[in-house]
Amino acid sequence: MSGRRSLRVRTTLHLAAASCALALTAAGCAPAGDAGAQGKEGPAHEPVGRAAPAKGSPYWTDPQSPAARQVEEYEAQGRTGDAKLLRRISERPAAQWPAWNGPAPDIRRAVRGAAPGKQKVVLVAYNIPHRDCGMYSKGGAASAEAYRDWIGEFAGAIGDAPAVVVLEPDAVPHMVDGCTPAQYHEERYGLLAEAVGRLKRQPHTRVYLDAGNPAWIKDPGKLVEPLRRAGLTEADGFALNVSNFQTTTSVTAFGAQLSALLGGAHFIVDTSRNGAGPLAGDGEEAWCNPPGRALGTPPTEDTGDERVDAYLWIKRPGESDGTCRGGPAAGTWWPEYALGLARRAKA
Repeated sequence: MSGRRSLRVRTTLHLAAASCALALTAAGCAPAGDAGAQGKEGPAHEPVGRAAPAKGSPYWTDPQSPAARQVEEYEAQGRTGDAKLLRRISERPAAQWPAWNGPAPDIRRAVRGAAPGKQKVVLVAYNIPHRDCGMYSKGGAASAEAYRDWIGEFAGAIGDAPAVVVLEPDAVPHMVDGCTPAQYHEERYGLLAEAVGRLKRQPHTRVYLDAGNPAWIKDPGKLVEPLRRAGLTEADGFALNVSNFQTTTSVTAFGAQLSALLGGAHFIVDTSRNGAGPLAGDGEEAWCNPPGRALGTPPTEDTGDERVDAYLWIKRPGESDGTCRGGPAAGTWWPEYALGLARRAKA
Protein backbone atom coordinates (compact mmCIF):
# COMPACT_ATOMS: atom_id res chain seq x y z
CA MET A 1 0.00 0.00 0.00
CA SER A 2 1.36 3.39 -0.93
CA GLY A 3 1.39 5.83 1.94
CA ARG A 4 1.73 8.81 -0.30
CA ARG A 5 -1.21 11.10 -0.43
CA SER A 6 -2.20 14.41 -1.85
CA LEU A 7 -3.03 17.01 0.74
CA ARG A 8 -4.51 20.40 0.11
CA VAL A 9 -4.41 23.13 -2.46
CA ARG A 10 -6.24 26.41 -1.91
CA THR A 11 -9.82 25.48 -1.08
CA THR A 12 -12.57 26.35 -3.51
CA LEU A 13 -16.26 25.75 -2.92
CA HIS A 14 -17.37 22.93 -5.24
CA LEU A 15 -21.14 22.65 -5.06
CA ALA A 16 -21.90 20.88 -8.31
CA ALA A 17 -22.52 17.16 -8.25
CA ALA A 18 -19.31 15.26 -8.86
CA SER A 19 -19.14 12.66 -11.61
CA CYS A 20 -18.93 9.92 -9.03
CA ALA A 21 -20.65 10.81 -5.71
CA LEU A 22 -18.90 8.49 -3.28
CA ALA A 23 -21.33 9.17 -0.49
CA LEU A 24 -24.10 7.81 -2.63
CA THR A 25 -22.58 5.29 -5.01
CA ALA A 26 -19.30 3.77 -3.93
CA ALA A 27 -19.58 0.90 -6.41
CA GLY A 28 -17.75 1.41 -9.64
CA CYS A 29 -15.34 4.09 -8.39
CA ALA A 30 -12.76 2.03 -6.52
CA PRO A 31 -10.26 -0.23 -8.22
CA ALA A 32 -11.38 -3.79 -8.76
CA GLY A 33 -10.74 -5.95 -5.77
CA ASP A 34 -11.16 -3.23 -3.14
CA ALA A 35 -13.87 -3.79 -0.57
CA GLY A 36 -15.27 -0.37 -1.38
CA ALA A 37 -15.75 -1.34 -5.00
CA GLN A 38 -18.23 -3.95 -3.85
CA GLY A 39 -20.12 -1.39 -1.78
CA LYS A 40 -18.82 -2.88 1.49
CA GLU A 41 -17.90 -0.48 4.26
CA GLY A 42 -15.77 -1.17 7.25
CA PRO A 43 -17.58 -0.59 10.53
CA ALA A 44 -17.20 2.83 12.06
CA HIS A 45 -15.02 2.67 15.14
CA GLU A 46 -16.12 3.94 18.51
CA PRO A 47 -14.47 7.33 19.14
CA VAL A 48 -11.23 7.18 21.10
CA GLY A 49 -10.71 9.67 23.93
CA ARG A 50 -13.24 12.21 25.11
CA ALA A 51 -14.06 15.05 22.75
CA ALA A 52 -14.82 18.50 24.06
CA PRO A 53 -18.35 19.78 23.34
CA ALA A 54 -18.58 21.41 19.92
CA LYS A 55 -18.95 24.84 21.50
CA GLY A 56 -16.41 24.23 24.24
CA SER A 57 -13.38 23.01 22.31
CA PRO A 58 -9.92 24.39 23.15
CA TYR A 59 -9.47 24.81 19.37
CA TRP A 60 -11.00 27.44 17.09
CA THR A 61 -13.72 26.45 14.62
CA ASP A 62 -13.91 28.46 11.41
CA PRO A 63 -17.46 29.84 11.03
CA GLN A 64 -16.81 30.51 7.34
CA SER A 65 -15.43 27.11 6.39
CA PRO A 66 -16.70 25.42 3.21
CA ALA A 67 -18.64 23.02 5.44
CA ALA A 68 -20.32 25.90 7.27
CA ARG A 69 -21.26 27.58 4.00
CA GLN A 70 -22.59 24.27 2.68
CA VAL A 71 -24.80 23.93 5.75
CA GLU A 72 -26.26 27.38 5.03
CA GLU A 73 -26.89 26.42 1.41
CA TYR A 74 -28.58 23.16 2.35
CA GLU A 75 -30.80 24.97 4.85
CA ALA A 76 -31.79 27.52 2.21
CA GLN A 77 -32.71 24.64 -0.11
CA GLY A 78 -34.77 22.95 2.58
CA ARG A 79 -32.32 20.03 2.85
CA THR A 80 -32.48 20.07 6.63
CA GLY A 81 -31.38 16.46 7.06
CA ASP A 82 -28.23 16.99 5.05
CA ALA A 83 -27.56 20.26 6.88
CA LYS A 84 -27.83 18.45 10.20
CA LEU A 85 -25.38 15.77 9.07
CA LEU A 86 -22.83 18.32 7.86
CA ARG A 87 -22.86 20.08 11.22
CA ARG A 88 -20.84 17.09 12.40
CA ILE A 89 -18.09 18.71 10.31
CA SER A 90 -18.89 22.41 10.35
CA GLU A 91 -19.16 22.64 14.15
CA ARG A 92 -15.83 20.93 14.82
CA PRO A 93 -12.41 22.59 14.62
CA ALA A 94 -10.22 21.67 11.66
CA ALA A 95 -6.77 22.88 10.68
CA GLN A 96 -6.20 25.90 8.50
CA TRP A 97 -3.82 25.49 5.52
CA PRO A 98 -2.63 29.05 4.83
CA ALA A 99 -1.99 30.31 1.30
CA TRP A 100 1.22 29.46 -0.47
CA ASN A 101 1.49 32.93 -2.01
CA GLY A 102 1.16 34.72 1.32
CA PRO A 103 0.06 32.98 4.54
CA ALA A 104 -0.42 36.02 6.77
CA PRO A 105 -4.04 36.97 5.87
CA ASP A 106 -5.37 33.46 6.54
CA ILE A 107 -3.47 33.15 9.80
CA ARG A 108 -4.45 36.59 11.07
CA ARG A 109 -8.11 35.89 10.34
CA ALA A 110 -7.91 32.68 12.37
CA VAL A 111 -6.05 34.36 15.21
CA ARG A 112 -8.63 37.15 15.38
CA GLY A 113 -11.47 34.64 15.36
CA ALA A 114 -9.94 32.56 18.14
CA ALA A 115 -8.98 35.45 20.39
CA PRO A 116 -12.34 36.14 22.12
CA GLY A 117 -12.58 32.54 23.37
CA LYS A 118 -8.84 32.24 23.99
CA GLN A 119 -8.80 29.21 21.72
CA LYS A 120 -5.85 27.70 19.89
CA VAL A 121 -5.57 27.83 16.14
CA VAL A 122 -4.39 24.70 14.32
CA LEU A 123 -2.26 25.50 11.26
CA VAL A 124 -0.45 23.47 8.63
CA ALA A 125 2.74 24.79 7.04
CA TYR A 126 2.87 23.14 3.63
CA ASN A 127 5.12 24.90 1.16
CA ILE A 128 8.49 23.11 1.20
CA PRO A 129 10.36 23.23 -2.14
CA HIS A 130 9.82 20.17 -4.38
CA ARG A 131 6.68 19.31 -2.44
CA ASP A 132 4.75 16.05 -2.98
CA CYS A 133 7.21 14.64 -5.56
CA GLY A 134 5.25 16.04 -8.48
CA MET A 135 1.97 14.36 -7.53
CA TYR A 136 -1.49 15.85 -6.89
CA SER A 137 -0.19 18.62 -4.57
CA LYS A 138 3.09 19.26 -6.33
CA GLY A 139 4.74 22.64 -6.01
CA GLY A 140 6.07 24.48 -3.01
CA ALA A 141 8.28 27.52 -2.62
CA ALA A 142 10.46 28.34 -5.62
CA SER A 143 13.70 28.35 -3.64
CA ALA A 144 15.17 27.89 -0.18
CA GLU A 145 15.23 31.64 0.34
CA ALA A 146 11.60 31.97 -0.75
CA TYR A 147 10.68 29.29 1.77
CA ARG A 148 12.54 31.08 4.58
CA ASP A 149 10.63 34.24 3.77
CA TRP A 150 7.34 32.34 3.72
CA ILE A 151 7.96 30.67 7.08
CA GLY A 152 8.98 34.02 8.54
CA GLU A 153 5.69 35.54 7.39
CA PHE A 154 3.80 32.49 8.68
CA ALA A 155 5.37 32.69 12.14
CA GLY A 156 5.07 36.45 12.38
CA ALA A 157 1.35 36.32 11.66
CA ILE A 158 0.83 33.97 14.62
CA GLY A 159 2.36 36.49 16.98
CA ASP A 160 1.60 35.79 20.63
CA ALA A 161 -1.52 33.71 19.90
CA PRO A 162 -1.75 30.10 21.08
CA ALA A 163 -1.21 27.88 18.06
CA VAL A 164 -0.42 24.32 16.97
CA VAL A 165 1.57 24.01 13.74
CA VAL A 166 1.88 20.78 11.78
CA LEU A 167 5.10 21.29 9.85
CA GLU A 168 5.33 20.10 6.25
CA PRO A 169 3.25 16.95 5.80
CA ASP A 170 5.10 14.35 3.70
CA ALA A 171 8.43 16.20 3.77
CA VAL A 172 10.34 13.78 6.01
CA PRO A 173 8.63 10.52 4.91
CA HIS A 174 9.20 11.37 1.25
CA MET A 175 12.93 11.49 1.94
CA VAL A 176 12.75 8.18 3.80
CA ASP A 177 10.89 6.36 1.02
CA GLY A 178 13.08 7.85 -1.71
CA CYS A 179 10.33 9.79 -3.47
CA THR A 180 12.15 13.10 -2.97
CA PRO A 181 15.40 12.97 -5.00
CA ALA A 182 18.56 12.69 -2.91
CA GLN A 183 19.99 15.97 -4.20
CA TYR A 184 17.29 17.87 -2.31
CA HIS A 185 17.70 16.12 1.05
CA GLU A 186 20.36 18.31 2.67
CA GLU A 187 18.53 21.49 1.77
CA ARG A 188 15.25 20.09 3.04
CA TYR A 189 16.68 18.99 6.39
CA GLY A 190 18.16 22.44 6.85
CA LEU A 191 14.95 24.23 5.93
CA LEU A 192 12.84 22.07 8.24
CA ALA A 193 15.18 22.60 11.18
CA GLU A 194 15.24 26.34 10.52
CA ALA A 195 11.44 26.39 10.28
CA VAL A 196 11.10 24.67 13.65
CA GLY A 197 13.45 27.23 15.19
CA ARG A 198 11.63 30.18 13.61
CA LEU A 199 8.19 28.97 14.67
CA LYS A 200 9.37 28.26 18.22
CA ARG A 201 10.33 31.91 18.58
CA GLN A 202 6.60 32.56 18.93
CA PRO A 203 5.91 32.24 22.67
CA HIS A 204 2.76 30.11 22.51
CA THR A 205 3.33 28.04 19.35
CA ARG A 206 3.68 24.26 19.45
CA VAL A 207 5.32 22.56 16.47
CA TYR A 208 4.94 18.95 15.29
CA LEU A 209 6.96 17.48 12.43
CA ASP A 210 5.04 15.13 10.15
CA ALA A 211 6.13 11.48 10.39
CA GLY A 212 3.72 9.77 7.99
CA ASN A 213 1.64 6.77 9.07
CA PRO A 214 2.25 3.10 9.92
CA ALA A 215 1.09 1.85 6.51
CA TRP A 216 3.65 4.07 4.78
CA ILE A 217 6.92 3.92 6.69
CA LYS A 218 6.36 0.61 8.42
CA ASP A 219 9.61 0.54 10.39
CA PRO A 220 9.61 3.44 12.87
CA GLY A 221 13.36 3.11 13.23
CA LYS A 222 13.79 4.51 9.72
CA LEU A 223 12.27 7.81 10.85
CA VAL A 224 14.43 8.45 13.90
CA GLU A 225 17.51 10.05 12.37
CA PRO A 226 15.57 11.93 9.67
CA LEU A 227 13.27 13.48 12.27
CA ARG A 228 16.23 14.48 14.41
CA ARG A 229 17.97 16.07 11.44
CA ALA A 230 14.75 17.93 10.65
CA GLY A 231 14.73 19.61 14.06
CA LEU A 232 12.66 17.34 16.27
CA THR A 233 14.72 18.10 19.38
CA GLU A 234 13.51 21.72 19.24
CA ALA A 235 9.96 20.82 18.24
CA ASP A 236 7.15 19.68 20.52
CA GLY A 237 6.86 16.29 18.86
CA PHE A 238 5.69 14.62 15.66
CA ALA A 239 2.39 14.22 13.80
CA LEU A 240 0.93 10.97 12.43
CA ASN A 241 -1.78 9.93 9.97
CA VAL A 242 -2.09 13.36 8.33
CA SER A 243 -4.68 13.07 5.55
CA ASN A 244 -4.76 9.30 5.93
CA PHE A 245 -7.24 6.73 7.24
CA GLN A 246 -5.30 4.41 9.54
CA THR A 247 -7.11 3.54 12.77
CA THR A 248 -6.30 5.46 15.90
CA THR A 249 -5.34 2.21 17.61
CA SER A 250 -2.76 1.26 14.97
CA VAL A 251 -1.41 4.79 14.70
CA THR A 252 -1.04 5.15 18.46
CA ALA A 253 0.81 1.84 18.69
CA PHE A 254 3.19 2.95 15.94
CA GLY A 255 3.57 6.34 17.62
CA ALA A 256 4.46 4.69 20.91
CA GLN A 257 7.25 2.73 19.23
CA LEU A 258 8.61 5.83 17.50
CA SER A 259 8.30 7.85 20.69
CA ALA A 260 10.36 5.30 22.60
CA LEU A 261 13.09 5.50 19.95
CA LEU A 262 13.06 9.29 20.26
CA GLY A 263 13.41 9.44 24.03
CA GLY A 264 9.71 9.78 24.83
CA ALA A 265 8.74 12.41 22.23
CA HIS A 266 5.06 13.35 22.23
CA PHE A 267 2.82 13.21 19.16
CA ILE A 268 -0.54 14.16 17.71
CA VAL A 269 -2.85 12.07 15.49
CA ASP A 270 -5.06 13.13 12.60
CA THR A 271 -8.44 11.48 13.26
CA SER A 272 -10.40 13.48 10.71
CA ARG A 273 -11.41 10.57 8.46
CA ASN A 274 -10.30 7.36 10.17
CA GLY A 275 -13.59 6.34 11.76
CA ALA A 276 -13.90 3.30 9.49
CA GLY A 277 -10.19 2.69 9.10
CA PRO A 278 -8.40 2.40 5.73
CA LEU A 279 -9.85 0.98 2.55
CA ALA A 280 -9.45 -2.79 2.36
CA GLY A 281 -6.99 -4.05 -0.17
CA ASP A 282 -3.59 -2.83 -1.26
CA GLY A 283 -4.35 -0.54 -4.16
CA GLU A 284 -1.82 2.06 -5.26
CA GLU A 285 -4.17 4.89 -4.35
CA ALA A 286 -6.09 3.41 -1.44
CA TRP A 287 -5.48 6.73 0.32
CA CYS A 288 -7.12 8.84 -2.39
CA ASN A 289 -10.83 9.56 -1.85
CA PRO A 290 -11.56 6.00 -0.70
CA PRO A 291 -15.26 5.15 -0.52
CA GLY A 292 -17.02 4.07 2.65
CA ARG A 293 -14.92 6.09 5.10
CA ALA A 294 -16.16 7.93 8.20
CA LEU A 295 -15.28 10.83 10.44
CA GLY A 296 -13.08 9.83 13.36
CA THR A 297 -12.76 11.02 16.94
CA PRO A 298 -13.59 14.74 17.14
CA PRO A 299 -10.66 16.98 18.13
CA THR A 300 -9.69 16.65 21.77
CA GLU A 301 -6.76 16.91 24.14
CA ASP A 302 -8.29 14.28 26.43
CA THR A 303 -6.64 11.31 24.73
CA GLY A 304 -6.07 9.11 27.76
CA ASP A 305 -2.42 8.66 26.71
CA GLU A 306 0.29 10.89 28.15
CA ARG A 307 2.32 10.60 24.93
CA VAL A 308 -0.56 11.73 22.69
CA ASP A 309 -1.03 15.47 23.05
CA ALA A 310 -4.19 15.61 20.93
CA TYR A 311 -6.42 14.01 18.33
CA LEU A 312 -6.94 16.68 15.67
CA TRP A 313 -8.69 17.09 12.34
CA ILE A 314 -5.64 18.09 10.32
CA LYS A 315 -7.02 17.13 6.93
CA ARG A 316 -10.24 19.12 6.50
CA PRO A 317 -13.02 16.51 6.13
CA GLY A 318 -14.86 16.84 2.86
CA GLU A 319 -11.96 18.26 0.87
CA SER A 320 -10.80 16.08 -2.01
CA ASP A 321 -7.52 14.16 -2.01
CA GLY A 322 -7.15 14.65 -5.77
CA THR A 323 -8.72 13.83 -9.10
CA CYS A 324 -9.14 10.13 -8.35
CA ARG A 325 -12.41 8.18 -8.08
CA GLY A 326 -14.32 11.05 -9.66
CA GLY A 327 -13.05 13.65 -7.23
CA PRO A 328 -12.31 17.32 -7.93
CA ALA A 329 -8.82 18.80 -7.64
CA ALA A 330 -6.92 18.25 -4.40
CA GLY A 331 -8.20 20.48 -1.64
CA THR A 332 -11.50 21.30 -3.34
CA TRP A 333 -14.62 21.03 -1.18
CA TRP A 334 -16.67 17.98 -2.21
CA PRO A 335 -20.07 17.99 -0.49
CA GLU A 336 -21.10 14.46 -1.53
CA TYR A 337 -17.97 12.97 0.00
CA ALA A 338 -18.40 15.11 3.10
CA LEU A 339 -21.94 13.84 3.58
CA GLY A 340 -20.72 10.25 3.38
CA LEU A 341 -18.07 10.85 6.04
CA ALA A 342 -20.62 12.48 8.31
CA ARG A 343 -23.33 9.87 7.70
CA ARG A 344 -21.06 7.01 8.78
CA ALA A 345 -19.60 8.77 11.82
CA LYS A 346 -20.15 7.39 15.32
CA ALA A 347 -20.00 10.85 16.90
